[in-house]
Amino acid sequence: MELTLATIGGLVLDALLGEPRVGHPLVGFGRLAEALDRRLPRRRWAGGLAWLVLVAVPAVAGGVAVWVLPPLAGWLAATVVLWLCIAWHSLKAHTRAVETALQADDVVGARRAVACLVSRDTTPMDVAAIRRAALESLLENAGDGVHATLFWFAAGGLVVGPAGAVAAAVAHRAINTLDAMWGYRTPRYRRFGWTAARADDLANWPSARLTALSFVLVGNARWALRCWQQQAKALASPNAGPVMCAGAGAMGVRLGGGAYYHGVYRQRPAFGCGVYPGGGDIERAIALVGRTLVLWGVAIVLLDWLWR
Repeated sequence: MELTLATIGGLVLDALLGEPRVGHPLVGFGRLAEALDRRLPRRRWAGGLAWLVLVAVPAVAGGVAVWVLPPLAGWLAATVVLWLCIAWHSLKAHTRAVETALQADDVVGARRAVACLVSRDTTPMDVAAIRRAALESLLENAGDGVHATLFWFAAGGLVVGPAGAVAAAVAHRAINTLDAMWGYRTPRYRRFGWTAARADDLANWPSARLTALSFVLVGNARWALRCWQQQAKALASPNAGPVMCAGAGAMGVRLGGGAYYHGVYRQRPAFGCGVYPGGGDIERAIALVGRTLVLWGVAIVLLDWLWR
């Protein structure tokens, strides 16, 4: 049951400690990615090569470092790595900051807070748009920053052991981070970030469907399933679509609509069902994701028991 204990331990550390304020490896990773971004040509091959180095080197190094440890020490190390890779505490804190500002009628502060979550322009947002953006980001990032990390950590741990759990979790966190930094269709990143965007789509494909299914199981099943089946294909992202549509349906809220990206207005389809979100819906969304994590924890326990 080592995988079970490592999974629970990583989630508990995240809940109690959040992300380290100093010395987080992801900070150094981001600086290295920025340095390569500044120095490399805006070509697809350059972005692909940089992506390969930034993903493969830390994943292999982490896996090898754990491989040489005794099994117990390896699983303890895997627990710490999961804590460093999972982002649930941070995501909750950033999303709650938006609602705290809105409850205080601080629209400017709410715009600043939601700007930490989304890539769209926040200056034109009114209260309704701010709350929709926060909920969309919460659902999407829970899918690719929390559930996907758990998926690859568990898959690597079941197949290989602690070294596999560490390598898979580190690789996914690197892939997800590079997509957040480079995966844009702007002139600067359209070619350079192509590999980062496509790799993130592939890496998150299985976990996105499992996350959407989880929303069906822990929320309003009929609405979640209907929104997933009927609306997800209209959204641009092949993975965020199922997750956000199922999540919005599970909550019975309507999200989406037009927004400004890099100064250009983009009309996006509305999705979900019911009414537009209001006060209290951010906490409801956090509770919804929390229930899916309990569900995933139970599933990992069962798989760990059956696999061994």
